[in-house]
Amino acid sequence: MSEKIIAKVVDRAQAAIDPAEGIAAVSDPGFGGIDVFIGKVRDVNVGRRVTGITYDLFEPLVLNEFKRLAAEVESTFGPKLKLYVAHAKGRLGIGDVAVVVAAGSPHRDEAFRACRQLIEVVKHQCPIWKQEHYEDGDSQWSEGCSLCHAESEPSHSHGHTHDHGH
Repeated sequence: MSEKIIAKVVDRAQAAIDPAEGIAAVSDPGFGGIDVFIGKVRDVNVGRRVTGITYDLFEPLVLNEFKRLAAEVESTFGPKLKLYVAHAKGRLGIGDVAVVVAAGSPHRDEAFRACRQLIEVVKHQCPIWKQEHYEDGDSQWSEGCSLCHAESEPSHSHGHTHDHGH
């Protein structure tokens, strides 16, 4: 693919995200480094047994935001960079791939740092809502990082801290 920034939303009812597509999208004969982040649905969150997750989003808005954020990452690391981001929407089961972010560049350091920067801004700034479904039959919408009210808040209910840049 000749595009430098590829962004997509995958409806889980019709297909699964394929991490190999992300690798292919950021590959280039001049690149010595490719880094890939694969986010999957886990079976326990904050001590509760999870049976699945539903992601809800408005696709045109999310795709525009993916491209905008990827362009910011590209401006940090320069034009010799390819970026890929794909996020699932709909109901996912345990172990299903929810998100893939990939970065390719001439050198490994830029690939590592660009991939990390892109997944962090996608997670913290994109309007994607997550509903967790639990083993006891209950379900709950997560507040998510894009809905944080205060930068000074040191942690979220999911048990780890974030360096918020928004």
